[in-house]
Amino acid sequence: MSEILVGRNDTAEVMLEPRYGNRHGMVAGATGTGKSVSLMVLAEGFSRLGVPCVLADVKGDLAGLAVPASEPDDRIQARLSKLRLADWQPQANPVIFWDLYGKHGHPLRTTVSEMGPTLLGRVLELNDIQQGVLEIVFKLADDQGWLLLDLADLRALLAFAAENAKDISAQYGLIGKTSIAAIQRALLALEQAGGENFFGEPALELSDLMRQDMSGRGVVNVLAADQLILKPRLYATFLLWLLSELFEQLPEVGDLDRPKLVFFFDEAHLLFDDCPPALRQRVEQVVRLIRSKGVGVYFCSQNPDDVPEEILGQLGNRIQHALRAFTPRDQKAVRAAAETFAPNPKLDVAEAIGQLGVGEALASTLREGGVPSPVERVMVATPRCRIGAISEAERTTVRQRSPVGGKYDTPLNRDSAAEMLARRTDARTASATTAAEPPAPASDTGAWSGAVHDALFGTRRRQGLLETMGKQAVRTMGSQLGRQVLRGVLGGIFGGRR
Repeated sequence: MSEILVGRNDTAEVMLEPRYGNRHGMVAGATGTGKSVSLMVLAEGFSRLGVPCVLADVKGDLAGLAVPASEPDDRIQARLSKLRLADWQPQANPVIFWDLYGKHGHPLRTTVSEMGPTLLGRVLELNDIQQGVLEIVFKLADDQGWLLLDLADLRALLAFAAENAKDISAQYGLIGKTSIAAIQRALLALEQAGGENFFGEPALELSDLMRQDMSGRGVVNVLAADQLILKPRLYATFLLWLLSELFEQLPEVGDLDRPKLVFFFDEAHLLFDDCPPALRQRVEQVVRLIRSKGVGVYFCSQNPDDVPEEILGQLGNRIQHALRAFTPRDQKAVRAAAETFAPNPKLDVAEAIGQLGVGEALASTLREGGVPSPVERVMVATPRCRIGAISEAERTTVRQRSPVGGKYDTPLNRDSAAEMLARRTDARTASATTAAEPPAPASDTGAWSGAVHDALFGTRRRQGLLETMGKQAVRTMGSQLGRQVLRGVLGGIFGGRR
């Protein structure tokens, strides 16, 4: 099986062996030094080997993997000559575009039930008590057959638990309204970060990320992350869920001749800057263990120290682009980056990092026995796809040819917990209203006639309407006559006086 060419110089070359592709890697360097090109070279190499890839496209330039490069001009021809790439030809890669918001690719979703209470509790940063309450709520939903698909379902279930806390506590264990309120607030924060787009149906099937095209090339899945990266909590949620799903579903395979899947996460420093401690710990754990599932993870960032040391120590394949030491922190970062490479007696790594030009890099990969090769200063290979963004028309064309568009583009809204609980509430309200209404009158004709007779003529115990009207008329006449007599008497008295 052929190796992936990372770069060459006049006397040496750096190749990535596919069997060590699942040992993870790191691509670092200042802005504009060529990190994205290195990611493209690696993704293209894995794709030609039949290995599917997933890339988080932060700046939009990785979308160029979907279209072939232009015919080389004189400058590119000179570079190809230096790299000794005689068989280089422009070539597009099989690409599927994804987007959590559904704007620049197929929507990427999962359900609340699939994420589960443990992982969701880590995402929401719940304490032990709140985590226990969330697990009780999930158990209640399972027992009642209420599906938890989106955040609306979980909100409805939490509201139901708050209203029936006493009954639920007696059956499942103590839950407090204070803990439920805390979960609701954390859920609101996740929703405001865009989480409502992430939870729903149809949920992503991992098999759709691990496709090959008709020619046997691995599909490159490009996740539009230009807006997603602005919300680190949601980005971390997506990363953690995806890696956790792979870790749980894929079987143990050990070291294969090539990986099953390779992840590339661009601008990794944005992921770890605001990453909650629980999520960071989980990411470290999954990265450490997912290698045995045949999955490789490659981080891309400006400085190597942007990635936690616990993760950095797991990254055996390294590509380091230029770093500019303008500040004491930059100088420290340069020294730290130089110390992470296997030494080369012919090369001053710390000095070379500051002298690298655009398209140059210091590279070291794992060789026989998993031992890092001595670092080499090389010219990075030229990808066969376009280096840069693509037009909306080109993106639309790629999406129309996608094998999964009809499966994910139309959202589903199945009958789930929110709808079931709403119907339950409506039924109880209708029942209470019916019980409060007075009984309807009897429909028997005889009873009705008797009631009319009693109302008109009365019974032994009460007088009828006619009797009442007669007495009232007599009283009225008497009162009027009395008033007339009184007025006449008074008139005569006062008239006599006048």
